[in-house]
Amino acid sequence: MSVTKEDILKALSTVEEPDLKRDLVSLNMIKNVQVEGQVVSFTVLLTTPACPLKELIKNNCIEAIHNHVGKQFEVNVNLHAQVTSVRNNAPILPDVKNIIAVASGKGGVGKSTVTSNLAIALSKSGAKVGIIDADIFGPSIPVMFNTESAKPGVVKIAGRNMIIPVEQYNVKLLSIGYLAPPENAVVWRGPMASSALRQFLSDTDWGELDYLLIDLPPGTSDIHLTLVQTVPVTGAVVVTTPQKVALTDAQKGISMFRQKQINVPVLGIVENMAYFTPEELPENKYYLFGKDGGKVLSRRYEVPFLGEVPIVQSIREAGDEGKPITMQNSVATEAFGHIAAELARSVAIRNANFDKTKKVEIQQL
Repeated sequence: MSVTKEDILKALSTVEEPDLKRDLVSLNMIKNVQVEGQVVSFTVLLTTPACPLKELIKNNCIEAIHNHVGKQFEVNVNLHAQVTSVRNNAPILPDVKNIIAVASGKGGVGKSTVTSNLAIALSKSGAKVGIIDADIFGPSIPVMFNTESAKPGVVKIAGRNMIIPVEQYNVKLLSIGYLAPPENAVVWRGPMASSALRQFLSDTDWGELDYLLIDLPPGTSDIHLTLVQTVPVTGAVVVTTPQKVALTDAQKGISMFRQKQINVPVLGIVENMAYFTPEELPENKYYLFGKDGGKVLSRRYEVPFLGEVPIVQSIREAGDEGKPITMQNSVATEAFGHIAAELARSVAIRNANFDKTKKVEIQQL
């Protein structure tokens, strides 16, 4: 008896996507099914290049063919990634699939360091990534990417002058630090800072991106409100440290995104400076600021815990040198790689299960 494409799809309909809890066929993740003699080939369309469960999915597909079609078949599974999005036909940033706000309740928790390294880790996985440095009064991205002397370009598109982002390490970047001398303070009122962010969003040619990370200033401010009023945000990541004062402020950040008027999904919590590991004693962990504060916060608010980052001297050194630690091989690189994979996973789950985020239409909260 000959085996048909329908037989293969029926077998694969028994394979569940581990995160989305639906079968691969109904999710339209199976493409290009071919049967040639005793060889079965098909493509599984993953929801992200950083999918941490791709080997599990591949093995489950092979097992399903052997169990439901025949053990004699050779099964070739091609894994291809296509980042999901709920931002179809958006008037601003139409080719950006996911806009992710990276926030913190207070300053000094390493939010820009986390943003930079997540961008590099996502890019290394095969995704197209950009960063907007929305911390107008304290931009850090130019230093962390060794682009302090860089200047964005300008191009005319459909009669409009559009900014061309700086590109470094395969990540597109835009910051007020590229437009103002680094030794000068940006002394602006809130409306001027908000206007700069709107220009970074609507007057910039970002091209096609899977993820655009917005490195927000600490706390809750005009910049946060301007962001959610200008574009629908896919979700937010909250960065904290384990200590009580940071966790208290992080709660305010979570509460802000969860306000009924804003309603931006919180994709997860990252605990930075989770523990200290001396370079000469890599197996030792010293919990200088407390332990598991981020995990407790994630359980309390029922949001994913994306992972923790240790205090390692090389993270600081890499940031100062303008070459984020994720470009090297270290314990911290593994930590950021894990967090990036969990973030991509959280985005895919959010896009499959929730409606697209709407812009905030009100003028005041």
